[in-house]
Amino acid sequence: MPEYNEFLAHIFDILKPYAKRGLILNENSELVTELGLTSLQVMELIEQIEDHFDICIPLNILPDIRTVRDLAVKLETITA
Repeated sequence: MPEYNEFLAHIFDILKPYAKRGLILNENSELVTELGLTSLQVMELIEQIEDHFDICIPLNILPDIRTVRDLAVKLETITA
């Protein structure tokens, strides 16, 4: 199963187009407030992660995810 760093690297790859000019993506980057993702874009992000890692992410975890780190930690937890 993938580990935290694998999840993190893939999340960064997906989020690169959303990074505003001069913004450096890091684990503390906030998906909505900092990167400006809409709810639809968050769902697309989740879908891309599910497809890449062939996993199913329960939607009830989404309210607990604010940062890239939050997402990677949750992914590691649900795949453990």
